[in-house]
Amino acid sequence: MNTFSFILLPFKGRFGWVFAVLFCLPLCLMAGKRDYMKDPKYLLGAVPEVNGIVTFQKSFTVTDKNEQQIYDILDAYVKNSLVGNAIQFPKSEYTRVISEEKKKGTVVARVDEYMTFSHVFLNLDRTRFRYQLIAEVKGQKVNLTITQISYYYNEDMDGKNGIHYKAEEWISDKEAVNKKGTKLYPRSGKFRRKTVDRVEEIFQSFMDTFSTKQGVVEG
Repeated sequence: MNTFSFILLPFKGRFGWVFAVLFCLPLCLMAGKRDYMKDPKYLLGAVPEVNGIVTFQKSFTVTDKNEQQIYDILDAYVKNSLVGNAIQFPKSEYTRVISEEKKKGTVVARVDEYMTFSHVFLNLDRTRFRYQLIAEVKGQKVNLTITQISYYYNEDMDGKNGIHYKAEEWISDKEAVNKKGTKLYPRSGKFRRKTVDRVEEIFQSFMDTFSTKQGVVEG
């Protein structure tokens, strides 16, 4: 008898498979948690700071377009995709373009979006992820910055009574990684991991807005 058959024994009957899945799911989630807790990708240095402020930066060059074309594409992406999608869900006055200077080649936006940690059966664990994005174009080079990061966690159905966390107090090396630098702390670690992944996704999405990847060079 294999291990899974042994697990199914208490769940004989019409709904046996349903109960078995619900029984095994927490074990799978725990295994996934153990994997990322010690993943070097999320350990020391994964969350950079500039003058004590958590700040992620990315630069790339677009070789097949001029400065004006690059700016127009980035400006449209910030307004229609990043800010546009965040405005729809969750609805927040925080999300908006706060500065747009075409002559200087800059667009600055604040974004409030949901970051989901897990969604199992009737249990949804998520936080609001708030940040400021700065997109700057100089010639054919694009500089992206994500900073002023904060979280609003465990809010009620009316969006109230949540807990505020600043990135510097919650996902920095000091606050989220153990003293040996070998694993993440359980509570803040999930915020750190999801933030690193989301920032990476945002930066990649900007690069993907350009039609020919051959024309995009990182750095």
